[in-house]
Amino acid sequence: MIKRIGFACKYLHEDQTQKKKILEEIQRPLTERSTTVQWLNRQTTEVAEQRLWDIMEHNAAAAKRLVEYVGSLAPELRMVRLGSNQLPCATHPDWRYFWSKPDVLAYCEKHYGAVGDAARALDVRLSMHPGQFVVLASDTPEIVERSIEEFEYHANLIRWMGYGRKFQDFKCNVHISGRQGPAGIKDAIKRFTPEARNTITIENDENKWGIGDSLELANDLALVLDIHHHWCREGEYIEPNDDRIKRVVASWRGVRPAMHFSCSREDLLSSYSATKRPDFAALTEQGFKKGKLRAHSDYMWNDAVNDWALSHWQWADIMVEAKCKNLASRQLLDRHIINTGGFTEMAA
Repeated sequence: MIKRIGFACKYLHEDQTQKKKILEEIQRPLTERSTTVQWLNRQTTEVAEQRLWDIMEHNAAAAKRLVEYVGSLAPELRMVRLGSNQLPCATHPDWRYFWSKPDVLAYCEKHYGAVGDAARALDVRLSMHPGQFVVLASDTPEIVERSIEEFEYHANLIRWMGYGRKFQDFKCNVHISGRQGPAGIKDAIKRFTPEARNTITIENDENKWGIGDSLELANDLALVLDIHHHWCREGEYIEPNDDRIKRVVASWRGVRPAMHFSCSREDLLSSYSATKRPDFAALTEQGFKKGKLRAHSDYMWNDAVNDWALSHWQWADIMVEAKCKNLASRQLLDRHIINTGGFTEMAA
């Protein structure tokens, strides 16, 4: 079994020194497009529907190109998160009708099916991450309804791609969020389709709901540990031999887990050595705001933190959450190569 390091949503060309227009031209075929309800509502129905159709065609093709790009990389880098705005305004009351039209559904089923076929053929691990406005544990019923609808929109995409057929053949990750906490998540997932139930994962956040709260759901769904969120919330560098991680691993029921990794911005901590782990308590005492420490860096700039993250690679694939996307995930793999002298495969 190959250990993987992935990136989220957007491809960046390897040479970012080129002019902006040139980079946009290179990156556009692999980049998701969108629109807004405000723009659509200002147009005639014909113009608005044509825009949605054009975006649908582009985004399905872009997703396939992105998967094919990831599939051309070293096996250790064949992991990517697809963007959530594949079908813009799909759950908005004014425009959801468009995405229910038979010709639209047929197009999506065929072309997102091709995305899934490419991922399986190239052994690319896929995931999605609905936005933080998905609040399944809200104490407001209307928000829960909208959140379930939004999650099921992702489940439709997953279904078209040929996933969701068994437990965690695809990861669709959300935070607990909402005042009802784990109990609210348990109630909400009772109303999920099988594809949604098979693919949902819950991630600890950096504010209210930590790993201890996530573990209350360990018997219900798979858990994603975000080690940067944990550091921001608890001030702790959690280690791979921690008993809580054993419970996270068990929640995946034999599937290799995925975890999230990011670090504080390099410009924020520019005076700190890249060979030492930043001390969260010391930083906050010095006046650094927690909100700023939570923000993601461009690259994985701190070697000591990278080495700590890579120590977790033994039990989970690592989704790198950094602004420089695939360039940052490649940087983390390069760090592993420096440390070990080569790639490492797990025993099956």
